[in-house]
Amino acid sequence: MVDVETDGEIPGNHDFSMISLGAVVVRPGLVDTFFGQLEPISDRWSEEALKVSNHTRVETLAFEHAPRVMQRFDEWVAKVNVGKRPMFISDNNGFDFMFVSWYFWHFLGRNPFGHSSTNLGSLYKGLVKDTFKNFKHMRKTAHTHNPVDDAMGNAEALLLMKTLGLGILLE
Repeated sequence: MVDVETDGEIPGNHDFSMISLGAVVVRPGLVDTFFGQLEPISDRWSEEALKVSNHTRVETLAFEHAPRVMQRFDEWVAKVNVGKRPMFISDNNGFDFMFVSWYFWHFLGRNPFGHSSTNLGSLYKGLVKDTFKNFKHMRKTAHTHNPVDDAMGNAEALLLMKTLGLGILLE
């Protein structure tokens, strides 16, 4: 389960930056987590977007170099998925995957998740057979816009969905 926070709408050298990245391996216990804060890669940023994650531009300028965070994330993904193809799931996969994929391809020349991602909300809608239903009531961890907290709450919801009959391999 992955979540990101950004300083704008789209990734790129001349657009906006991913400023934090969190992930949780979805298996009972939810003990394997990743957290990284990334230094901006462009001069463009949105004050409004930064307010969501409670950071200032000055704070983000002191974060770790983006290529190093992506290398650490790549190593973590490999470590927690030995022998298995990792699956990228998030609450807003169109947004989160766009940033993570761009950063992986741009800085490492590859993406361990490949070209696919899964939307948690869509899984729930399919499970309950209602496109108007929302899974967010299933979270235990508060949605704080810290990407690990947000990924944790979403992982909790996915584990609960599995107990309700969602067919998904989590080991």
